[in-house]
Amino acid sequence: MLHLPAGCPPTADRLAETYRQLGEYCPVLGLTLVDCAPPAGRQWIPADRLASSVEQLIDGETARIRSRHGITPRPHVAASRLLHHYLWSASLLISGVWYLERRVPVLAARDLWIAADTGDFALRPGDWALGDEAALRDAVAAHVGPVLAAFQPHVRRGPRALWGMATDDLVSGIRYLGLVLDQEDRAVTVATALVPADTPPWTGPAAFRREHGAWTRTRSGCCLYYAIDPANPCGTCPRREAPSRG
Repeated sequence: MLHLPAGCPPTADRLAETYRQLGEYCPVLGLTLVDCAPPAGRQWIPADRLASSVEQLIDGETARIRSRHGITPRPHVAASRLLHHYLWSASLLISGVWYLERRVPVLAARDLWIAADTGDFALRPGDWALGDEAALRDAVAAHVGPVLAAFQPHVRRGPRALWGMATDDLVSGIRYLGLVLDQEDRAVTVATALVPADTPPWTGPAAFRREHGAWTRTRSGCCLYYAIDPANPCGTCPRREAPSRG
């Protein structure tokens, strides 16, 4: 059991338990819960210092891509892949709790760390409150907005394209959680209601569709995985041929 220090909100233990469940359902998050600071032995970067540490984080992503795929990506490709990883993970840390509990957690930048060498996350749980779709969108936007600004010089994209990436990662994280819980239909319905059209800065709608009996969608912004593994682009890649309407 995680014992939080004095002064933490009384709901923090309950939120920590929900985060434990989320980490079990979604081990790809690489999530460690902490009461004060992340464990020693890794190059932890606090989220409120991303702007001054982006190059170090991109170097770590470049090394991981080189190790996994045997290529050295161009800097903007590594930056885009890292941004996609951060947006998907941070959004799920908020939306996943909301999906499970219908409560919106506060994800303060000072309470989240990313490991430059591994891409894992450490989180100090804070407070949460009941909230609707608008409250969730606002909470995610408050966290990822400064992240997009920090990465923009490195990814060669404008604000609308960056918010397109953020929209993609918000809805895909919810769908992923639904998949692992065997609740994909429910998750798609939730994600569709969360990001309708005309909810700026989000670039909705979510626009899920059925193809060959399975749910899919086309991303608004490319995550550039094709630049690393061109033979196996993402199923939601906008570079794929548009589906036939005939």
